[in-house]
Amino acid sequence: MSLDIDQIALHQLIKRDEQQLDVILRDSLLTNNSTVDEMMAELHRVYSAKNKAYGTFDEGSELADALRACRRGDEDFLAFSRAATGRLRDELAKYPFADGGIVLFCQYRYLAVEYLLIAVLNSCNSMRVNEQLDISSTHYLDIMHADIVARIDLTEWETNPESQRYLTFLKGRVGRKVSDFFMDFLAASEGLNAKVQNRGLLQAVDDYCAEAQLDKNERQSYRQQVYTYCNGQLQAGEEIELDALAEELPAVGEKNFREFTAEQGYDLAESFPADRGTLRQLTKLAGSGGGLTLNFDALLLGERIFWDPATDTLTIKGTPPNLRDQLQRYTKSGS
Repeated sequence: MSLDIDQIALHQLIKRDEQQLDVILRDSLLTNNSTVDEMMAELHRVYSAKNKAYGTFDEGSELADALRACRRGDEDFLAFSRAATGRLRDELAKYPFADGGIVLFCQYRYLAVEYLLIAVLNSCNSMRVNEQLDISSTHYLDIMHADIVARIDLTEWETNPESQRYLTFLKGRVGRKVSDFFMDFLAASEGLNAKVQNRGLLQAVDDYCAEAQLDKNERQSYRQQVYTYCNGQLQAGEEIELDALAEELPAVGEKNFREFTAEQGYDLAESFPADRGTLRQLTKLAGSGGGLTLNFDALLLGERIFWDPATDTLTIKGTPPNLRDQLQRYTKSGS
């Protein structure tokens, strides 16, 4: 992995009690060594693999102003990170779930792109066995479950300030809006919405097939081709390119897919990140609620699975063997 760390700083937020959140600031930057390189490589890998939201700095963002000053050389990176940690503490203290953690600031380059990554990492306890087979406790950073992370594409921000995607962040878990204070700290708002773009793509595919009056099998084949391309981009860590997608698909009628989307005004970006959950709808039908969860290949609808919209009833012909076995045992038990 060609990841080159330029500068990296660590600070700490400690929750003393319900009313007090203290900050411990380092007096120097971390020294780059193999351990630091390995940690950042892992954090970069974990973050890159997660679904992210896009954002932009609000006008008058203190963090953005401080970052610009740092980039100009008016303030060094350590001073920038120390002041930013203080602001982060002030925002985090407003929330009852504030637990503190290790605050990381890292400026690094990856594939000729310069980034600033800011994260709050949990420190966890675990057990280790030493060379003498004695057991002792140890602390580690829980990078795999990091969910308070934002990354600024410094290259994009400085060369294309009108971009809607130079800042990415992880959205909070359901029931715990952990990203709220982070967005307040960044003074940023959501920009490009990848889910909306992916939903728009699915709608455009359905409308394109409908206009071409494709039959069920042709329509499903077309959706499968779209899914194959998009999933390939997702696995490669690349974005969906509308022009490239259109080249992958056979033209239907007089217009190719790209011309159709432009003519119909779907407001799709030239390129956008793939969203795994949304794209799955190209080949799968799924839903859950009221204690029922269903997930099946779309091509089975009308073949083995039939839906009556009048009665909102699904009829399934032929159950999976493992489900059939459970049904038989459950029925015989008389439960």
